[in-house]
Amino acid sequence: MRKNALVFAVAVAFTLAAGAAAKKSDAKTSGPTPDKALLQKLLDGWNTMDPANVAQYYEQGPHTFFDIAPLKYSSWDEYASGVKKLLADYKTFKLTLNDDADVHQHGDVAWSTATLKEEATLKNGKREMANMRWTVVWQKQDGKWLIVHEHTSEPLQ
Repeated sequence: MRKNALVFAVAVAFTLAAGAAAKKSDAKTSGPTPDKALLQKLLDGWNTMDPANVAQYYEQGPHTFFDIAPLKYSSWDEYASGVKKLLADYKTFKLTLNDDADVHQHGDVAWSTATLKEEATLKNGKREMANMRWTVVWQKQDGKWLIVHEHTSEPLQ
């Protein structure tokens, strides 16, 4: 009987320790998830046409980013450089988050999806208006949500 009580006590201790460890790891992933306000803030940064204004939201290093053109970028540095060249032809550029934005979180990963409205004017005076798709994958690193993948595309008309 005494042996059974000891086994039971050890089992309870392990169960309590596992529960405490699970709560501790959950605390690591708690905190505000990216939301619609953050998504629009990110777009507002892109609207300045200077990637330096959004760099703080992106994981630096080798990650894949898909934009309207070219096919893909393989790092934040490539992405920032390519977009800067693309936006050099624009006089104004504005992306607005549509009301279908959605954000999901699972542990240290979150993903957001939305459609965007683009209104822009090229330096030659030509106006552009488009609707786009936007998917962003976030990862929480050291308490901060960073974008590790982004995909922007425009449907063929």
